[in-house]
Amino acid sequence: MLITLFGANGPTGRLLTGQALAAGHRVTAVTRQPDSFPLRHDRLEVVGADVLDAAAVDAAVAKRDAVLSTLGVPAGKEPISTYSQGVANIVAAMERHRVRRLAVVSSSGVAPHSYSDGGFLFNRVVLPYVTQVLGKTLYDDMRRMETLVRASDLDWTIVRPSGLYHLPSPTDYTVVEGQADGRFTARTDLAASMLALLEDDRYFRTTVSVITTVDNPTLLQWIRREALTKS
Repeated sequence: MLITLFGANGPTGRLLTGQALAAGHRVTAVTRQPDSFPLRHDRLEVVGADVLDAAAVDAAVAKRDAVLSTLGVPAGKEPISTYSQGVANIVAAMERHRVRRLAVVSSSGVAPHSYSDGGFLFNRVVLPYVTQVLGKTLYDDMRRMETLVRASDLDWTIVRPSGLYHLPSPTDYTVVEGQADGRFTARTDLAASMLALLEDDRYFRTTVSVITTVDNPTLLQWIRREALTKS
């Protein structure tokens, strides 16, 4: 399969690129910093481009079988538009070139909810602070992105991980439609789930959650290592 991946140089994007190549796919990895992209392969094309550049996005999407987005930007107080504007360019290019399959990474923070194992500190302090203060502009733009994707006529899937963290290899992760009662998602599982979606039509035009149920960090570990890290 010919895959274009936007956000390829982020932590999840690199993992997804490697997994896709290992599975035998041809990958076009789109990044603003191609010289720093660490992977090399005869089935890999690294393209230096900005997702906000509509012409560059169009060229990267043409003649592909599927498009994946693992775009990630740091949270901050300033307005964020990368997700919505970037995905608007991706959707327009896909519709123009009749590329059907799209999967985009969003976040469980778009629709925050209490978790059964979260406890008072996580549910009442950390979660509201991350989603309503620290990451407010980020999640606002993710909501705009999701609205754009749902309005398209593509075979889309919106993928919502929970708190991202590192594990060395994929686990027996869980994918459910809608919200999942799990606070953490390993990036390697997020990447594996995105790749699996390409061979699975059950989740067309659906929002899914991906959670990792083993080797989760403690809340303190996650805050120290991961809370401020882009996807």
